[in-house]
Amino acid sequence: MNLVELGAFLKSRRDRIRPADVGLPVGPRRRVSGLRRDEVAQLAGASVDYYIELERGAGAQPSEQMLAALARALRLSRDERDHLFYLAGRPVPAHGGPADHVHPGMLDLLHRLDGTPAQVVTDLRVTLVQNRLAAALLGPSPPPTGWTASFLYRWFTDPASRAIYPAEDHDDHARAFVADLRAAMARRGGDDSEVTALIAELTARSPEFTEHWTRHDVAFRRNDRKRLVHPELGLLEVNCLNLFSEDGKQRLLWFTPAVGTDSVAKLEMLAVVGTQTLR
Repeated sequence: MNLVELGAFLKSRRDRIRPADVGLPVGPRRRVSGLRRDEVAQLAGASVDYYIELERGAGAQPSEQMLAALARALRLSRDERDHLFYLAGRPVPAHGGPADHVHPGMLDLLHRLDGTPAQVVTDLRVTLVQNRLAAALLGPSPPPTGWTASFLYRWFTDPASRAIYPAEDHDDHARAFVADLRAAMARRGGDDSEVTALIAELTARSPEFTEHWTRHDVAFRRNDRKRLVHPELGLLEVNCLNLFSEDGKQRLLWFTPAVGTDSVAKLEMLAVVGTQTLR
């Protein structure tokens, strides 16, 4: 761990980003052309004092989750993200996990969709980052611990995770999740340890998953029309659209109201309702 070099690297990356690049107001009085330290802390979900200590080359060793948040806040490339982890004395996260790298261009697009629920997820349904309206619509992401970070895993092992969809739609979603997972397995290759381990775990824990898996259905889930159950707004009908990364391992999801339904007005209410009922 080289905290002095880590602090210098963070400052160099902070200096090159304009507030407008990450959705922050410029303001009339700025003494720096790049981001201020408090702005980086805000974007990464860290305390200002903690981030200041990091730039000073002091403080405790940052966690994997904090490093991933800083990499996204500072729009680091994959090489820069890896360098950040090396300086902090942490192993570079495996592909597909909650701390995986997100392409800066995808993060920028997520920022520009601030008025629409949107999130970036992996092909194994691990949420990497979401905007405030996605958290309001779907609920905040769970702590990134083991397989429970994957909504696909929770779907087949935790009945409470299905409450976001009407009960009569559950079987269709289960089939779609499994068909999409089979497509992900083929795309990754049969020797991919992460997807192989997930399939083995779900086969051992869920007879329902096993039943669907043995059918060998395969479908790359691109666009869906879904019904969602919100605790305050009730039933919403939405279009779920996808933009895929080049390797197909990540996708930007965003939700638009289905035309001709009352979901248009309900989605507009998300900004008012926020996440107050979901925390």
